[in-house]
Amino acid sequence: MAPSSKADKKAAVDAAAWMFNVVTSVGIIIVNKALMATYGFSFATTLTGLHFATTTLMTVILRWLGYIQASHLPLPELLKFVLFANFSIVGMNVSLMWNSVGFYQIAKLSMIPVSCLLEVVLDKIRYSRDTKLSIAVVLLGVGVCTVTDVSVNTRGFVAAVIAVWSTSLQQYYVHFLQRKYSLSSFNLLGHTAPAQAGSLLLVGPFLDYWLTNKRVDRYDYNLASIIFIILSCSIAVGTNLSQFICIGRFTAVSFQVLGHMKTILVLIMGFFFFGKEGLNMQVVLGMIIAVIGMIWYGNASSKPGGKERRSHTLPTARQQKHGGLTDSTEHDGKV
Repeated sequence: MAPSSKADKKAAVDAAAWMFNVVTSVGIIIVNKALMATYGFSFATTLTGLHFATTTLMTVILRWLGYIQASHLPLPELLKFVLFANFSIVGMNVSLMWNSVGFYQIAKLSMIPVSCLLEVVLDKIRYSRDTKLSIAVVLLGVGVCTVTDVSVNTRGFVAAVIAVWSTSLQQYYVHFLQRKYSLSSFNLLGHTAPAQAGSLLLVGPFLDYWLTNKRVDRYDYNLASIIFIILSCSIAVGTNLSQFICIGRFTAVSFQVLGHMKTILVLIMGFFFFGKEGLNMQVVLGMIIAVIGMIWYGNASSKPGGKERRSHTLPTARQQKHGGLTDSTEHDGKV
């Protein structure tokens, strides 16, 4: 296959992966908003556990059908990933409860520089000046859109720090584990989803009771709420899978930067479905700045020197078995 056709195919697959993630992520936000606001199902941690239980069921079926091959992930690596991922989920929920919306949004934005720091320290990634500036423009634009009132308290700050670092580490680990152990997105989900489902369903009801003072077993379930729960779980399968696909194909930083397009789309759809309340020049200006930053980032990071690894990558498990690092020069350039 000619290099140009290979590049075209990769670009098409990359675009499809991003679109898959955007559609499922925006879809689950809308469904969960209706489930919680309209039907009063405020048990976010338990619902996330149900999401991973449904994802586990999907991976079991695909493995039974032969679409997922047997793979190995060491138990210590699995436990570290689940620890980061669960602290991320719990931390974000607690941060939202204890902080103002403005500070919560600032905390979410800070995941990008933290993810950059992890890549610089752990992967020896070097960013060009244009790439750094484009990230700053995205942060500025999304901040203008979403940050309003900002108030800080000690426990809310601690929760936000835990949420930011655990989320950044979890997303870094998705890329790291796929690369090191030669795991596909389906393989990695097959290892991590059952552990996350079990732990979140065990802890979730107690955590949700602490956060909401309501018990999930005493919720007034009806046909409409059950349909929305099933719909949320179904969309979550696509959200979980598309996140692993995108981070595996790119990096956690690219996923965070371009992922803020979802924030813009959610704002636009909110204005479209729920009226123009809150739509003002500040929000519109922030959207424009953020989109310009995303386009600039995509262009800057794809250029030679835009985002490069300064040293050899870690050998994969498969390469280690063969006693050496093969094709290392293929990974030393743009990432």
